[in-house]
Amino acid sequence: MKPIMTEKAVMIIERDNVLTFEDSMTKTKQEIKKELEELLEVKIDKIRTLIKSNKKYIYVKLKGGTLAIDVATKLGLM
Repeated sequence: MKPIMTEKAVMIIERDNVLTFEDSMTKTKQEIKKELEELLEVKIDKIRTLIKSNKKYIYVKLKGGTLAIDVATKLGLM
């Protein structure tokens, strides 16, 4: 799973508290949620996926008071 850090992704982090990732087409939403919750040590509220140009983009909305910008900083993306 690879995080995406484009201008649009940063805008979504700041505006909607959502992180964006790119992943393989084989994983289900439940598998993605479990993997990210263990990896990032956060609770996930909602996952949306987009399949475009044979790639799967994952939009992860964090639960509660967890800020996506803090998680992105922790991962070294910002």
